[in-house]
Amino acid sequence: MQLLPDCLYHIYNQGNNQETIFYTREDYLNFLQHTREKVLPHCQIIAYCLMPNHFHFLINTTQKSINPVKLGSLSSTSLNNAFRLLLSGYANEFNKKRGRTGSLFRQKNKFKNLESTNENYPFICFHYIHQNPFVAKLCSKMEDWEFSSFSDYLGIRSGTLMTKRLAYDLIGISQHDFYEESYQVIDESKIKFLYDE
Repeated sequence: MQLLPDCLYHIYNQGNNQETIFYTREDYLNFLQHTREKVLPHCQIIAYCLMPNHFHFLINTTQKSINPVKLGSLSSTSLNNAFRLLLSGYANEFNKKRGRTGSLFRQKNKFKNLESTNENYPFICFHYIHQNPFVAKLCSKMEDWEFSSFSDYLGIRSGTLMTKRLAYDLIGISQHDFYEESYQVIDESKIKFLYDE
């Protein structure tokens, strides 16, 4: 997929055969550290959520995101390559720790451009990402799930992985109504658009 600069994308992937990719708190934190080192220099992260067998990011691309990168005879972008390095680096450590071999993630990350319709899909995606652990019944309140950016927006944690200002400026997230908006049910038909066909 061709990435465009200054666009909002839903980026996601899951464990191969829907396998678990995070078993311990250390696994989650290790993945976030890899994200900070490998992905953050190439884009602006607006929201994220890590789930036991998959992950979601809402990012804003920059000019740096689309810089060409040569991988042997193949061409890529710096952001695509950053996510490739994130997954391979994490998978290598994960496999070594568990005496495991083989692919941990599905082969390709999915990048869904959210700016191709009149609907406010970036707004929907932002809340959908944070609702994942709540809908999956992994927590009774979204702020109880440690591995998403929800608590940072709520103001009970001050993480630096994402750029909160962009949620307010580009997506129209309201600081005042954030908590109430976060728990609104999202129509299933709108969730389908957040994913690549």
